[in-house]
Amino acid sequence: MRDLRNWKGCPAPKGVALEGRFVKLEPYERDRHLQDLWDGLGGMAINPLLKYFTQPDFRDIEDFDAWLTAAQEKSGWVTEVFRDKATGIVVGMANYMRADPANGVVEVGAVAHGAAMARSPLSTEVHYLMAKHVFEDLGYRRYEWKCHSENMASRNTAARLGFTFEGIFRQHMISKGGNRDTAWFSMIDSEWPLLNAAFETWLAVDNFDEDGRQIRRLEDIRADLERQAAK
Repeated sequence: MRDLRNWKGCPAPKGVALEGRFVKLEPYERDRHLQDLWDGLGGMAINPLLKYFTQPDFRDIEDFDAWLTAAQEKSGWVTEVFRDKATGIVVGMANYMRADPANGVVEVGAVAHGAAMARSPLSTEVHYLMAKHVFEDLGYRRYEWKCHSENMASRNTAARLGFTFEGIFRQHMISKGGNRDTAWFSMIDSEWPLLNAAFETWLAVDNFDEDGRQIRRLEDIRADLERQAAK
């Protein structure tokens, strides 16, 4: 753990442009991204995609626009849009949210991966880039991931990416007229060097075959690095 006697906090997250091998992250701009993001998330198919989000189902793109605008302006979300470098198409989004700069804590939330991100390296790389920015550029101590306890896809993704499961907050929210127990996950700064090395090894050119399929799983790479570090 770092020496906190002279801790002065961290800057609040702002929209940032980030780029990897497979994907670009762009700060959300309504006029530039709204229609492309709506399309990338499937249009009206967005509602089953966002089944575990707390807001009511969207009636149309205007409803989606109003929700996202309010989340940014009233709740302080910082929305990042994902663009596939190979196709130029917007394929998803995530948000830096509930930032606590004084204590160096921020959450990644309202994560939505469109169909074009399925079975591709894009989802891993976007979360690598977002975490790297939080720890290395902004100097945060803790990076959180939370989801509905019944959302096993999100829970499995968090674990695969290297977030540590911390437990269930029972009766944490009311979501779509029902109870939501929330699963909490985190990464912390002391873990980041190993997590970063695992991400970079997984994303390397030589970890993909000629058909673009992974050779080694991220979880296996991370486990190997942990064993080496323990020696």
